Amino acid sequence: MRSAMRWLAGFASAEGASGDWEPAILRVRALVLDVDGVLTDSGLGMDGESEFKLFSARDGQGIKYFMRAGHAVAILTGRESGAVLARARDLGILHVAQGAKIKMPALKSLAAEMGVGLDEICYIGDDMPDLPCIRAAGMGVAVADAAEPLLREADCVCRRKGGQGAVRETVEWILKSQGRWQALMERYYEDDDALE
Repeated sequence: MRSAMRWLAGFASAEGASGDWEPAILRVRALVLDVDGVLTDSGLGMDGESEFKLFSARDGQGIKYFMRAGHAVAILTGRESGAVLARARDLGILHVAQGAKIKMPALKSLAAEMGVGLDEICYIGDDMPDLPCIRAAGMGVAVADAAEPLLREADCVCRRKGGQGAVRETVEWILKSQGRWQALMERYYEDDDALE
């Protein structure tokens, strides 16, 4: 079992990492995200045969920041949904694995696609199918309302719930710890074209 539950709030100073998790967070080059319960609040909207999902705009902006910092992002979900593909296209996410009932093989494939090792991945999950990925990733993160075993096993736990800014919170924490956040934010003060 990993060390005791730790909350993101106490980890990152404004621009630097410190603590026993520092080597892991400094290695992060890719973010792999579950969908239901991480990118959404775990609610499923159904209209006949169609499924729709409600995504957080703040999480989306955080994903864009992460990619602008030169990192890769992937989506890994046990369900299949056109809404997931549409959101991935909208955000420019190139790596998507859907229908992965057992997630570890898909995580390994995504790592190979992105050209990173498992120890360079931050994985964010919320429920039991995510547990092997939480354990295998260099940084395993659970959303605030994750299943109890994930709260115990994750390297850290978000203050925010899934679909309510947990991804954005994690991205800020990583980029601040890596010393990349300030430069990204300065672009918004200096360049009108950066404001999207």
